Amino acid sequence: MRCPEARDMLAPAGIATSGGPSLPPDEEVTPQKKGAEPETNRLRLMMRHPLAHRFVARIRGVDIARWRDEQLRKVAAATVKRDLVLLGHVFEVARKEWWIYAHNPVRDIKLPPGGRPRDRRLQPGEEARLCTACREARNRWLLPMAQLAIETAMRQGELLRLRWEHIDLNRRTVPLSTTAVGLLRGLPRSLHGDVFLGVTTEAVKRSYMRAIRWAVIEDLRFHDLRHEAITRLFEKGLNIMEVASITGHKDLRMLRRYTHLKAEDLARKLG
Repeated sequence: MRCPEARDMLAPAGIATSGGPSLPPDEEVTPQKKGAEPETNRLRLMMRHPLAHRFVARIRGVDIARWRDEQLRKVAAATVKRDLVLLGHVFEVARKEWWIYAHNPVRDIKLPPGGRPRDRRLQPGEEARLCTACREARNRWLLPMAQLAIETAMRQGELLRLRWEHIDLNRRTVPLSTTAVGLLRGLPRSLHGDVFLGVTTEAVKRSYMRAIRWAVIEDLRFHDLRHEAITRLFEKGLNIMEVASITGHKDLRMLRRYTHLKAEDLARKLG
């Protein structure tokens, strides 16, 4: 939740901070998150709205509600809910850590429903077609990124932040399959240290969309590859704690929808 303009959005010139300490540097919260780049882009989009030019103390719940309804006419409810959660976090950080004494107006409104979690899986033949299309892409990193996403359940942002200094293929804290190890061993190493050198979220998005069109695959997002990977881990017989150690889930409730426990399977285990 930090882009260079975010502080200006919360504290326009002249807003009083009630004698608190000077405001901290501009890069604080978002760079520490896994989804730093897309979150920064979302904040920058918010900065284009007229609300971003108002004093934070004068923004009320009704203003946020109008913005919510305006956004709901443009994008999906789940997207609006995600942005409202982010905006609420902006106000909370400002209130608690930046000494900007203002109420959080997001608390005063009703969030739109988040929608059902996606459960899109690769259908027969789609993985082969996807890999072929990624192999033909101009972006040479697209194929190994897609393959690693399916094999490791890593998010796109996590893949983009991978650095060789954090990878030890002989001694691993996070378990890797032999396929994942083989994929990593086959990648060229750069002096810069990034596994996927010079690749941005936007570049991956554009090349991936071209690839799925070329492969004639409909409604398959890059994040769906993570869902595919997690489902496969459960299909291999791993329990929820074992899967969490691979995927990095801290809240096990997020993994329960993958288990699909059947009554007959439980009865068989009980004897």
